[in-house]
Amino acid sequence: MEEKNSHKINIDIIRLIKLIYEDKRKMMIYCGVGAVVSIIVAFSIPRIYKSSVMLAPEETSNGFSGNISSLASMVGMNMKFGTSGDAIYPEIYPDAIESTEFLVSLFDVKVTSKDNSIKDMPYSEYLDKHQKIAWWDYPKDWMNNLKNMFKSDEGSAKSGKIDPSFLTKKQFDLCKAISGNIDCHVDKKTNVIDIVVTDQDPLIAKTMVNAVTAQLQLFITNYRTNKARNDEQYMEKLFHEAEADYTKARLKYAAFCEANTNVVLKSVESKMEELENEMQLKHNIYTQVVQQLQMAKAKVQERTPAFTTLQNATVPVKHSNMPKVFILITFVFLAFIVRLAILLKKNYKEIFLFQ
Repeated sequence: MEEKNSHKINIDIIRLIKLIYEDKRKMMIYCGVGAVVSIIVAFSIPRIYKSSVMLAPEETSNGFSGNISSLASMVGMNMKFGTSGDAIYPEIYPDAIESTEFLVSLFDVKVTSKDNSIKDMPYSEYLDKHQKIAWWDYPKDWMNNLKNMFKSDEGSAKSGKIDPSFLTKKQFDLCKAISGNIDCHVDKKTNVIDIVVTDQDPLIAKTMVNAVTAQLQLFITNYRTNKARNDEQYMEKLFHEAEADYTKARLKYAAFCEANTNVVLKSVESKMEELENEMQLKHNIYTQVVQQLQMAKAKVQERTPAFTTLQNATVPVKHSNMPKVFILITFVFLAFIVRLAILLKKNYKEIFLFQ
């Protein structure tokens, strides 16, 4: 039996520490350069602010199956027993917010900056013309502007109205920018919705988180009440038709009675009775339609979801950038690692002992 030779690698820690100590001057230079770079980077990054809203949507489950769903949610399970059949439930709200239709609806939201340098400006224009960027992003920005000069914006720009299914390149980029500024998180156990909007201006961040919240509530309300509103419109149509038919029958009966007040004939009495029965039938139909219309209106109200605001949006006081001291520590540490790697490469035979 031949034994395989096993090679072990030992690290001479003492020698490594001595090398670092002997190289302390260059090590300090590297760390100093890292510190200078970190300061440049830290002061070049535009400040960002975050404003958030917390919502608790109305539960649609009921009865025994609804209780099972509630118990399942406590352990992180998503069991939609006995729901009202909605396809829009809290877990897919983030996907709804990222949809093109939703993002396009935010283009025309009027925003005002905290210092009033921007006032009642469409959010899309603000993102397009008033965003600060770091100095290392300028070449990319110049290249994009240069490309846009040689490209014509086609699509929905021709009609003046934005078509979410046929966006121009500029509109698509704006949608991406808005989507990147919005973060929506849903707690699977409690269904609490946390919406956070990031922006370079604190007041605009608050304005937009309120706009996103309102638009999401409108989106959900329109979905939940869509069938009920269609039923209400149909009942309103039937109501107007029934009202017109009843009015016509009533006027016809009244006119016949006035024209034959003193006439005592069996044919007249028969005709009068026929018109009266027809009027009563139209009245019964009209009454039933009125009741159905009131029920349809009540159904719309019943299907309209309610949202409880657990935390209102506020204008952030402090920025949300990474603290400059963390950036400093990170760059100094990276500079130390770079110099250490150079030392290990030059002196690996003295540090790594092969056995």
